[in-house]
Amino acid sequence: MSEKTARKYLKNQIPPSKQKKAHNWSTRKDPISALWQEALTYLETNPGLEAKTLFEYLQSKHPGEYNSGQLRTFQRRVKFWKATQGPAQEVMFPQEHYAGDLSAFDFTHMDSLGITIRGELFRHMVFHFVLTYSNWETGNICYSESLESVLEGLQKSLWTLGGVPARIRSDNLSAAVYMELNKKQFTKRYQHLLSHYGLKGSHINAGKPNENGDAEQSHNRFKRAVKQALLLRGSHDFSSKEDYENFLKKIFSQLNSGRISKFQEELSLLRPLPKNKLDNFKEEYRRVSKSSTINIAHNIYSVHSRLIGSRVKVRLYPNTIEIYYGQKKVDEFPRLRGIKGYRIDYRHIIDSLIKKPGAFENYKYKASLYPTVHFRLAYDYFKKHTPNKSSRNYIALLHLAAQKGEDIVNSALKQLFNANKEISLESVLEKLKLVNPNEVVDVTIQDVDLSLYDNLLNEWEAVYG
Repeated sequence: MSEKTARKYLKNQIPPSKQKKAHNWSTRKDPISALWQEALTYLETNPGLEAKTLFEYLQSKHPGEYNSGQLRTFQRRVKFWKATQGPAQEVMFPQEHYAGDLSAFDFTHMDSLGITIRGELFRHMVFHFVLTYSNWETGNICYSESLESVLEGLQKSLWTLGGVPARIRSDNLSAAVYMELNKKQFTKRYQHLLSHYGLKGSHINAGKPNENGDAEQSHNRFKRAVKQALLLRGSHDFSSKEDYENFLKKIFSQLNSGRISKFQEELSLLRPLPKNKLDNFKEEYRRVSKSSTINIAHNIYSVHSRLIGSRVKVRLYPNTIEIYYGQKKVDEFPRLRGIKGYRIDYRHIIDSLIKKPGAFENYKYKASLYPTVHFRLAYDYFKKHTPNKSSRNYIALLHLAAQKGEDIVNSALKQLFNANKEISLESVLEKLKLVNPNEVVDVTIQDVDLSLYDNLLNEWEAVYG
């Protein structure tokens, strides 16, 4: 500061901060004044409009009058208006959590991570469980947000935890909450699950995922950790589902390693587990239709034609379906995901198809009757070379697969295609002669040396008397 400036401050007895005058005049004409006045009419009616959307709309109304370089100025003005004259925003209220009290669960989709099993994309979800006080978490693989997945996931989580917290919170799963009838009431099966473990259940309000924020934030942390671990691993491919499950268990273990102190507080306050788990399946009864199919959870499945007209018991597990006739389990197959799908096993209906091959051409579930890509190629070959007998020739191949084994027929077809040879029932049968599936392999089992057991008993007596 110069002496002259200092004398001026001393003479006026006014500090520099109070000598500045507010800059309330314009140095140039406001280029978007008219646009802003028009924008206000929209913002006052719908304050949720985004600045960019509104600017582009007004630009289109007044072509050539405003350029895109003025967008930033417009955005600042909208931001200032919303902060000073706009409606009040929703406030988030941080919650106090207590050890052993609240837990939460939710499902998270994992498809975006690109996990593959032996090179094939593995579409799946993870049932995710978290204690809100310590953030201890665990989870397991599932394929839908069904109640069977909740039963399996929650019970696995609680038994891994080794105890039961006081409360549990979920989002508005249709499997757990009567959304259409009474949004405050749980379904009977979900309430039975809660009662079995002595849990007090709650759920968030519709359209308010932030109310289950602990589970949502756990999703983000967990998926970020999985992504980082995959980068370190150098591959997204796994040899089996079990291999991938073990990988996820390690991730949960690593995440939980930094929460030991608070987790120990929770453990001391958890209630004991019940003596047993609940069955994680749902039982239904279905009558087998004339098409040898049953409708289960909005999907179509075939069963053996000998069951047509019979009433069968169905057990729906999270990932599989079991079929019972009387007290005997007669079939088991993977459960389809989603709705309006179908799974038709050609072995169930082949006896009728071989008698009525013409029914194949326009069969509603025809796409299910190609067990492998080579079977599909064989059908296309027949359509091209023997169009009048294509269905009959293909059904004969399926019949052969049902009798001799799908794998060896597929292998024969593969060899014929690779050698660019004719595809026919006769050529496949000729190939099958080169393969003897019933070949007996001699297995030599060494005699057991019983003296080893005597030595073991002697050692036990020497130690324990």
